[in-house]
Formats: sequence, structure tokens, C-alpha cells
Amino acid sequence: MGIFDYLLKKGKSNSAAVAKERLQIIVAHERRKRTEPDYLPMMQKEIVEVIRKYVQIADDQVSVQLEDSDDCSVLELNITLPE
Repeated sequence: MGIFDYLLKKGKSNSAAVAKERLQIIVAHERRKRTEPDYLPMMQKEIVEVIRKYVQIADDQVSVQLEDSDDCSVLELNITLPE
């Protein structure tokens, strides 16, 4: 009966497998964060503060991305301005 138990357990996902999969997702997300420069969040905050001197915008209207290519880095800043 031991072999049948082994085959039946293999088809079901147990909590250890689910926890392992979730941990892998979290680790991958944290590794991606590590590649971003430390100054990027502070720079985003300062840019938004300067823009707020002239235009009223909310935090969710700002998107900042850093893209690395072979020989340079591109900082992309998208701001939804009110009409």
C-alpha cells in the first residue's frame, strides 16, 4: 500500500510545496529590488516635490522606471498631469 500512498500524495499539492513556491516568488522579487540603485526612491521623491511646487499631483499619478541597456541607463518618469 506504500506505493499507492506515494502516488496519491504526488498528485496533490501539499502545504510545503505551496510554501516553497511562494518563497521562491518572494526571493525573486527581492533580488530584483537589489539591482535597483539606492538613490532611486529618494530621487523620485525629490522630483515629485519639485513638480508639486507648480502642479498638484497625487503619488499614484507618478511612475518611475530605470532601464539598463548595454552602455547606458535610462530613467523613465511618467506623470499624469491634471487638465
